[in-house]
Amino acid sequence: MDIYHKQVFRSCIILFLILQLSFSSEMYAFKRKDYLVTSFGAIGDGKTLNTKAIQKTIDAANKNKGGRVVFSKGRFLSGSIVLKNGVELFFEEGAVLLGSTNPDDYPKYEGIRALIVANEAKNIAVNGKGSIDGQGRELALAIDSLHHTGVRIDPKYNYRRMRPEDGRGKLISFVKCDSITMINITLKNSPGWVQCFTECKNIVIDSMKVNSTAYWNNDGIDVNGCENVRITNCNVNAADDGICLKSESPGLQNNNIYIANCTIRSSANAVKFGTGSYGSFKNVTVENIEVYDTFRSAIAIESVDGAEIENIKVSNITAVNTGNAILIRLGHRNGDKPGYIKNVSIKNVKVQVPFGRPDIDYDLRGPEVDYFHNPFPASIAGIPGHLVENVTLENIEITYPGRASKGMAYHPLSRLKDVKENINGYPEFTMFGELPSWGFYVRHADGIEMKNIKLILEKEDFRPAFVFDDVKNLTMKAIDMPSDKINQIVFKDVLSSNLDSESLKRKTEPEQNKFELPVK
Repeated sequence: MDIYHKQVFRSCIILFLILQLSFSSEMYAFKRKDYLVTSFGAIGDGKTLNTKAIQKTIDAANKNKGGRVVFSKGRFLSGSIVLKNGVELFFEEGAVLLGSTNPDDYPKYEGIRALIVANEAKNIAVNGKGSIDGQGRELALAIDSLHHTGVRIDPKYNYRRMRPEDGRGKLISFVKCDSITMINITLKNSPGWVQCFTECKNIVIDSMKVNSTAYWNNDGIDVNGCENVRITNCNVNAADDGICLKSESPGLQNNNIYIANCTIRSSANAVKFGTGSYGSFKNVTVENIEVYDTFRSAIAIESVDGAEIENIKVSNITAVNTGNAILIRLGHRNGDKPGYIKNVSIKNVKVQVPFGRPDIDYDLRGPEVDYFHNPFPASIAGIPGHLVENVTLENIEITYPGRASKGMAYHPLSRLKDVKENINGYPEFTMFGELPSWGFYVRHADGIEMKNIKLILEKEDFRPAFVFDDVKNLTMKAIDMPSDKINQIVFKDVLSSNLDSESLKRKTEPEQNKFELPVK
């Protein structure tokens, strides 16, 4: 059985287990008792602080071996609450859990600060057609004011970006939990990451809406060292990364993750592996994703802290008005040694890259690139001695804006060795500075296969479409590029390449397909 069929078989097993989990959860929910928060003293007027009443309701359901804690139509103001074994928070249509704007209402629980927290809980859920509104901007500004008035000093305060780091918390933070279900719920206006699942397993997230552009670090969905995760049919609008797989400390393993049928808008990356990448990311499938108005990459796969990344399948991605199509980066920022990235398949991708900022209409935008540059290509980059391995790109179409100018920035092909390695840098598609190609830049890689790649230029670009530097075992078939210029594919230190010369022919004169090999 080859690698592809093994992955398909493994995915089928995971799907069966998750469906079985969902079915069991539904049966369990059917038998459980409802506990109305209003019966325990909660008032949905948007003014009364209901933290104690809601917690009392949760505790009662937990004590009686589980049940549904029901929020009826209304606005229920609350500070931090703790979700416990067997308890489902259920929000009827029109019900809102409203986060308090008083920082004192969010004490840490087992080291966690969030509106809804859980630690080592099993069979928990947050469901329903209502919403959870963190009032994150108001809370963050209250924390900011406390710092500047000296009432509560934040030792990690970010003066460059004028924002507090400590105390903002998240809307939802679940740690070491098992069997989590979140269906239909709307999450919005978080002071920090919207939701984070750390060292959890058996997670089902379906038909969730995330709308959080309230403040900095508003990641939509963060999965940090989790196993058996299914995220489907979600609509994410986030001021930071949309759906982000993380491994924030050594030993955190992300394994068996399925992300599909989601729409993402982000002022950072749409789907991202990293930046925290100390553990592993294995057996991950991402498919049927629509991306729009996104500042950074549609797909970013990053190992910079020692993470092992392998068996990744990405397919059917459509991205419009998005700053970059693909970033695959193996670096060495932290950790004893670099990790690895291998066995990555990216298929059926169509991306349109604009000339200006794609997130210009965001109220809160990500940081600008702090140097002059021309439009960036997609990148696959390892570091010397540590190569990105076995990457297949198939059926890829990327439309670039062109309009590159040597007056804006210029990196001649004679100086490819001077492209920054930035081995310990923060991983982004802008991290190398000005790049010498407009379509793809590939460096320190082994086993790159490109099939049926179409690159479109809206305006002229003086750079070549492809630059390959320190690449082994390169295969290119059915490459479609603009035919109005020469030297579209540039090699430097490329060993064992297989180029389908017939597919590289343009409809114009043959000399327009020749390759330029710079002197070492």
